[in-house]
Amino acid sequence: MRILFAILVAAVAWPAFAQTPEWIWHGETNATTVYFRKAFRSPPLLWNSRLTVSADDEAEVFLNGVSIARCTDWRRPSRSEVTVRLNQGDNVIAVKAQVKEGANSARGLLVHLNLGGEINLVSDGTWLTSATEELGWAKLDFNAAHWKSAKSLGQHGIEPWGDVLFRPGATAPENITVPEGFKVELLRSAEPAEGSWICMAFDDRGRIIVSPQGESRSLLRLTLGTDKVESVEKIEAPISYAMGLLQAFDSLYVNGIGPRGSGLYRLIDANKNDRYETNELHFLKGFKGGSEHGYHALALGPDKKIYVLNGNGTKLPEGISPKSPYRNYAEDALTGARGDDLPGTKAPNCHVLRTDAEGKEWELFAGGMRNAYDMDFNADGELFTFDSDNEWDWGVPWYRPTRVIHLVSGGDAGWRDGTRMWAEDYSGAVPTVANVGIGSPTGVKFARGENFPPKFRRALFLQDWSYGRILAVHLTESGASYTGQVEKFLEGAPLNVTSLSFGPEGAMYFTTGGRGTQSGLYRVSYTGEKQRDVFPVDPAAKQAREERRKLEAMHSGATRNDLDFILPRMFGNDSAIRYAARVAIESAPLENWTPRALQTVGLTPLLVLARIGSAEDQAAVLKRVRNFRMPSLSEARRLAKLRVIQVSLARHGVVAKPETDALVSELIDFLPRASEAVKRESMRVLLHVKAPGAVTQAVRYLQESQSGEEQLFYIELLRNVKDGWTLADREKFFAWFLPGNQKARGKEVAQYFADVKRSYVDGASYDGYLRDFRRQAIATLSPEERKALEPLLAKPIAQAQLVPGRTREFVRDWKVEDLLAELGKPRQRDFSRGRQAFVDAQCLMCHRFGNDGGMSGPELTGAGSKYSERDLLESMLEPSKVVSDQYQDHTVFLKDGEVFTGKLISDSEKEVVIEVDRVAGTKEKVPKANVEQIRPATLSPMPSGLVNVLTKEEILDLVSYLRSGVAEPSR
Repeated sequence: MRILFAILVAAVAWPAFAQTPEWIWHGETNATTVYFRKAFRSPPLLWNSRLTVSADDEAEVFLNGVSIARCTDWRRPSRSEVTVRLNQGDNVIAVKAQVKEGANSARGLLVHLNLGGEINLVSDGTWLTSATEELGWAKLDFNAAHWKSAKSLGQHGIEPWGDVLFRPGATAPENITVPEGFKVELLRSAEPAEGSWICMAFDDRGRIIVSPQGESRSLLRLTLGTDKVESVEKIEAPISYAMGLLQAFDSLYVNGIGPRGSGLYRLIDANKNDRYETNELHFLKGFKGGSEHGYHALALGPDKKIYVLNGNGTKLPEGISPKSPYRNYAEDALTGARGDDLPGTKAPNCHVLRTDAEGKEWELFAGGMRNAYDMDFNADGELFTFDSDNEWDWGVPWYRPTRVIHLVSGGDAGWRDGTRMWAEDYSGAVPTVANVGIGSPTGVKFARGENFPPKFRRALFLQDWSYGRILAVHLTESGASYTGQVEKFLEGAPLNVTSLSFGPEGAMYFTTGGRGTQSGLYRVSYTGEKQRDVFPVDPAAKQAREERRKLEAMHSGATRNDLDFILPRMFGNDSAIRYAARVAIESAPLENWTPRALQTVGLTPLLVLARIGSAEDQAAVLKRVRNFRMPSLSEARRLAKLRVIQVSLARHGVVAKPETDALVSELIDFLPRASEAVKRESMRVLLHVKAPGAVTQAVRYLQESQSGEEQLFYIELLRNVKDGWTLADREKFFAWFLPGNQKARGKEVAQYFADVKRSYVDGASYDGYLRDFRRQAIATLSPEERKALEPLLAKPIAQAQLVPGRTREFVRDWKVEDLLAELGKPRQRDFSRGRQAFVDAQCLMCHRFGNDGGMSGPELTGAGSKYSERDLLESMLEPSKVVSDQYQDHTVFLKDGEVFTGKLISDSEKEVVIEVDRVAGTKEKVPKANVEQIRPATLSPMPSGLVNVLTKEEILDLVSYLRSGVAEPSR
């Protein structure tokens, strides 16, 4: 086949290999509208033919008479895939180019059409041109013999246009899919000096405020024209790196970094000159914590309060009202250690604060999330957010997917770090509105105005940075809360979406960017027929919300007079109202309500007493909960009963045996009839109270489990149990860690991968959990047990495959510019060679790709949805150019002069823990009193020069392999 193809190429005058396109124009006239044509024959076996066109000022391109591309700004070349439009044989490409009225004297056209492999058609002096439009001029059968040859102005790269073909640019609208009737426009592709945009908001004059990522980048103000950004100006006030922007109270509120560090600032244009000078910046509240999991969004509530969203990397600031709606929070988990020794972050984790316009009074409104980035109020005045998952935990039983959360007063969404995660059915947490799946949540906004059709006019739109998409959530009223259905609205690749808003006219605007990637500002409009709509009001749902809000008004401190309203609502069927009633009753003194509540038949008062009562109250709680017999309860109430017991044990410890014996007996008797969920939660209790036979029962469930998630659940429960073991049970437990003894994983989370068209892969933490659980279990062994189990403990455990690399010789000290010109050229890449390059360059030691690899760097299977080829190339060759704070090293300077650099694991009042070897997991612990200073490292933990052992083609194969997301290589 290759010989035949070579003969065909030799027989036909194909365009020359690697020919450089030239800027061309009409040679004898200054006409503002010029027509061009170029006839050519296409090669056989066409595949992946791509067109790139740039024009000063604009051009429309036709292929065989059909319009295929339009360029409206020479700085943003139009790129299109045109294979399906090409004939086998004769073709003609035709272009109508125009100079706008009043434009400068520069004019030109540049075309590059790749016809597959190394065959290109480019603009040059052989093209024909005319200043007159003639009938059928763009069609193949048009006779252009009387047209003149185009004038070449010079090869690509000449001034004033420069390296336009390889100039960074945002993804073209043609590569973004939207529902029928919608149009996507790219209004601006950010210039290099404008940074990578992560947040946007409209001001009171319809302009867009944009914040680039990084402390050295000023806020930008973009003035919109009809189809592009007319002007970009810097805001003078010294504030940057905002992830929350809000125009309210004649001010611009910024959750970012200013003269007093990270926190909430207020910009007031006191002299009305529209500039925001330095002296117009007011500091309202400081927030300590990492940026990507730190200070986040701002929203104006219907109560005219400012709501502030901060991620789980942000510490709760001082000065929070003790009467805040969200209080009395704790880990409430029967797992691992307790107190200050708990790993990871602790409640309230990601949280919402509420304050007034001047930032004087502060309340903690809601919490218990991981790292929600944005939030918005709907037409009913209800607040929603899109919370992130922990992708490191894919495939473990405590994984929670990205999800939509209704942020109610005092709401706890139940996210706890690692194995302390609350199950979705735990009472004491607000129910999830909709589980979305895997992803990286960014912007959140409800549709505004009448621009969109009725189906989307009240939708909640969510941005997913990792997988380049915007989702629409259609909410349905469900009592005093909502449920939601999720559908994909918009998608592109790469489309690293970061922020979202709706303009005054009702169109959707969104930005792309983040972590140094290319940014763009887009507009999405509905072009179909406008439709009137009527949204019916559900009287029952409206009444339920009003009832819930009346309860929420009592969250700052319910009085004795409020009890007649609160208590009956603790026992209804509406979970949102029960939740609001529970938070209200927790704000009242115990003596005001305990006697009455304990006379009622309900589990909610017992949960309240378990949460805020004393250790002396625990006996009463456990005694009363025995009245709720497991066989007579519904599934939900069985789990609610178990949750009351767990919270009581977690907060107050294990009480004397008489109070627990009856509970233990009931739970053991019911286990044979229990559902999997009830069985799991029962075993938490039984192992925690050291029930006789509980260890043997858990080991049996471990062996009978049908999935890897179930097995790991019991491994996690048993890892710290010291008593109650037989040697046979110990052997079964430790044998599970050996290769081949674990059931398949992913069954419980594979559904969350389907929407992004990815196969399930293990989370990067899985291997770490296995090592830690085994190590912790070994620490519980007696010397006699350790000796008896020594042959078993000496065997290697199952781990992710670290494919052995091949020894390589140095090839070249590669620079980005050495390979940049090769990017984007359509050529079939070799994924098998790309994967081997991934291994040989030691990438797999730190990065997960598919089910293989390390855990110390970002997971890369989905990298192609958010990173361009250039982004990936730069990250390989210049790893320290952009370093996410999630993977940034820190340097710890000790008072005796010793220095450690690595991943900062914890920084408490007692000690600092730093991981000095990410691959081996080696840690150094030093007393905090010995620490002189801790500073973020300027260099990436990824060494430079790793790809210097690869050839050019191998590096390009590696880039394509990573963008493909194909874990199993094929040619």
